[in-house]
Amino acid sequence: MAPINVFARWRPLSQSERGRDEIDRGTHDRSGSFFSVALERRDSVGTRPWTSPAAFRAVFESEHDNYAVFNTVVAPHIPRILRGENCTFFAYGHSGSGKTHTIFGYDFEDSRQLGMCLGAAREIFDKLRYLNEEERGPAMGIGFSLFELRKKSAFDLLNNRTQCHIREGPDGKVHIRGETEILEGGKVRVCPIVQLVCWDFEEFRQQHIQALEQRATGSSSIHSQSSRTHAVLQLEIVSQALVDARHDLYDRQSELVPVGKRATDIRIEEDSKSAIRTPDGQWVPNPEYQRDQGRIDAVEAEMAQFEGRVTAAEQRVHAVFKASSFPCLGAKMVFVDLAGAEYYEGNDTRLSSRNRAPQELQEGRQINSDLLALKEVMRATSQGQKRVPFRSSTLTMVLREHFLNSGKGISTIIVTLSPAAEQFAATLNSLKYASLVGAAST
Repeated sequence: MAPINVFARWRPLSQSERGRDEIDRGTHDRSGSFFSVALERRDSVGTRPWTSPAAFRAVFESEHDNYAVFNTVVAPHIPRILRGENCTFFAYGHSGSGKTHTIFGYDFEDSRQLGMCLGAAREIFDKLRYLNEEERGPAMGIGFSLFELRKKSAFDLLNNRTQCHIREGPDGKVHIRGETEILEGGKVRVCPIVQLVCWDFEEFRQQHIQALEQRATGSSSIHSQSSRTHAVLQLEIVSQALVDARHDLYDRQSELVPVGKRATDIRIEEDSKSAIRTPDGQWVPNPEYQRDQGRIDAVEAEMAQFEGRVTAAEQRVHAVFKASSFPCLGAKMVFVDLAGAEYYEGNDTRLSSRNRAPQELQEGRQINSDLLALKEVMRATSQGQKRVPFRSSTLTMVLREHFLNSGKGISTIIVTLSPAAEQFAATLNSLKYASLVGAAST
């Protein structure tokens, strides 16, 4: 398994925090490759300073903008995507520490303030433009999906926040499925989460901005516009041939559903008619009805025919990948803006659980449970453990594929930190979380 890269980023003091105490902090180069972070609380007598393990690839100070972070954290891995590898980036931290600013950004016009996902899309489009012009193969673009995770459900931000369901299929893969559509002829289609295909950066930027407007925020005790869900944005390099082949597969799957249901109904009907129940509760063959095996064989033959169509459609999808001269086709870059993790001290009345609404308490417990599960999955993955606890939370189940593919790519976590002294405990908690992951990967 590939190691997990861990970075730390200090945000500037907000306007309301200026003039107040800051956390005493320092960064130490321990090995030439990894850094540790030291903290000390100014306003507490007798508190011992804390120093992290050498777990961080880099530590960004408050003067570093998004462009500087992107160039260090994301840009070096664009060549991996072009080689067909996958990369996943997480932003972790308490509410108000700068996670959403880092992943998505708020200023979509200033090139130095673009979030990491927009910066990545811009650079990938530049590379694809060169490949499309020089190689003269099928044009490639970016298909992207954006959804939020809340408890055990997903909400598709590219489809008006439609609630989706998360299911593990018989193949062991986790699927996110939307509404079920009833089509003509009894066809049933379970809609996958929406993937929009864009062929240039400006189109992607506009779609990205519109989708972010669907994000759910709520007021917490820490931050008036706190993200109370995990947001997952996935970029995938696609071609029109791949998009068409996948749509054809969805159509063949929708045709199979009513045929499979009819086959099941006929088998149940024939089995129920061919058996009767005795007074003592036992089931015995019905002497007055002979099981119509021919009827069953006919409907099962029909089902096999439609299953063959699904298999052929799956093979056409695989054939698109095999025929492509571009190894980057199907490569994915995933960005995860994790929900804010608050750390509450019992002696801090501003942060005390007594001052929190019941809904916020429940949300906080769920978020902390998800983040704990993610940490354990990261540690198990980086250490190459045989058992990785993906089923511990919905978040880790959804990201299972990306972790399993980390041997052909990388995973990165950026812990965002507040320098405000009044948030010392929450900042320390975030650093401990990230340093445990980073130390396990060194």
